[in-house]
Amino acid sequence: MNIADIMTIVGFVVCAIVILILLVVGFYLLSVDKRQKQHPILRNYPLIGRVRYFFENIGPELRQYLFNNDREGKPFSRNDYQHIVKKAKYKRDVVGYGSQRDFEEPGYYIRNSLFPKLTEELKMDRKTKVTTERYLLINEPLFGQREEQLDKDESGVYLLDDADAIVIGKQTRQPFKVKGQIGMSAMSYGSLGNRAITALSEGLGIAKGTWMNTGEGGMSDYHLKGGVDIIMQIGPGLFGVRDKEGNFSWDALLEKSKIPEVKAFEIKLAQGAKTRGGHIDAEKVTEEIAKIRMVEPYKSIDSPNRFKEFSDLPSLFKFLEKVREHSGKPVGMKVVIGSSHEADELAKAIKETGMGPDFITIDGGEGGTGASYQELADSVGLPIRSALPLVDNALRKYGVRDNLKIIASGKLFSPDRIAIALAMGADLVNIARAFMITVGCIQALQCQSNSCPVGVATTDPDLQKGLVIEEKKWRTANYLITMRKGLFRLSAAAGLDSPTKFSREHIVYRDEKGRTWSLEDIYQSMVQPKSIHDIS
Repeated sequence: MNIADIMTIVGFVVCAIVILILLVVGFYLLSVDKRQKQHPILRNYPLIGRVRYFFENIGPELRQYLFNNDREGKPFSRNDYQHIVKKAKYKRDVVGYGSQRDFEEPGYYIRNSLFPKLTEELKMDRKTKVTTERYLLINEPLFGQREEQLDKDESGVYLLDDADAIVIGKQTRQPFKVKGQIGMSAMSYGSLGNRAITALSEGLGIAKGTWMNTGEGGMSDYHLKGGVDIIMQIGPGLFGVRDKEGNFSWDALLEKSKIPEVKAFEIKLAQGAKTRGGHIDAEKVTEEIAKIRMVEPYKSIDSPNRFKEFSDLPSLFKFLEKVREHSGKPVGMKVVIGSSHEADELAKAIKETGMGPDFITIDGGEGGTGASYQELADSVGLPIRSALPLVDNALRKYGVRDNLKIIASGKLFSPDRIAIALAMGADLVNIARAFMITVGCIQALQCQSNSCPVGVATTDPDLQKGLVIEEKKWRTANYLITMRKGLFRLSAAAGLDSPTKFSREHIVYRDEKGRTWSLEDIYQSMVQPKSIHDIS
């Protein structure tokens, strides 16, 4: 018998075995499907019904990569995602052919000037430069791996001029001076893994002039890795500033305030996507995280709805005063706004008591979270473009706007969105999910499960191995630098020498009929509610 005959027999036997195995497995699944009581489809259509569930499971991936158009995906469309990645990876933010925005839809626009500012007329820090690493695209074939290489790139960091620097807490013993208007929003160690936090810290440190908010999960060594300025957030769970019984510890606060990188404290009353309380699943609570938060390891954590240390605005302000006095550093509060009445009450209380925060972080309802409940994320709290004007208006009405700074957050991931927020009353902006994208997030929507496939929103050590800090830190730095460059570019187009000068007059709103309204018109409609179409 020759080799060809032997191979034919072996091939026949292998195929027979495979077919037999498939038949056995098929009959077994058929039996299981017919006898199970949970799924009617499987009882009526055994085996074939499994195909239905398979496609249902991979539906999100199919829609994300194949069926949604470039502007449809949520929370971030493919266009949004790619613009963030290009800034981070290539330090580029140009597009070809034209905008894909639907200009028939209502929306906000930035007023251009007939006489824009030249680059040399812009007021910025021209001395500070940094060298980062960015990718150069060599070849992008239809089939095969994209060819690109890392290249060192020296550039300015597009920080504000010293004269325009924003000072938070001027009256405190240690004011916080900021030369960049974009910082990282609250993201806790525990919600994100140690490699993600480290890459973000180092990248922000490279870009300079910014800050990193710790989130309510407490201060970790990973937040401090990059030497970036820190705003330490304190939530109702008091993680990082509590004793073993769970009570607020003033000694722990003092200890944290002595860390040089810690520039301010933020009292978190609410967050856009989870307007009351926070949650972290048990599998994310490692022994290290439990030690930082002073809780039991591998048990899920739910923050209380509010602080037990205060229950109204006067008692909140007294608590802020005590934290400020004890630490010597600025103290702010993070809020979600639900109505003009709420904003008015806040401003009125600041006026009447003569106390209050050094800054207010306004988080829009469109903001993200590691884990929340859908009814809270979808329907509680106003989006940032509604909430921000309400607070700014109220503070101006009671004459206390100059006493504090406003930080806005809520999908402000592009320079134009930031410029509009600044014109609406913000002094600074926070960004969270876009920074997650710079370190590898692919919007798998698994943040709550500890199974993030790219090692960002997980504490699983095996999954975290996929995130290479030495490469991702450059993307974070590049994204932030490119964002600030874009913000200066917009201010020049508007005839301003600095983005700190964006105000209501620089933004117009175009309605569905093509009519335009100034922000001042819209603000007045908020004070005296009526249809925008009735404004004259």
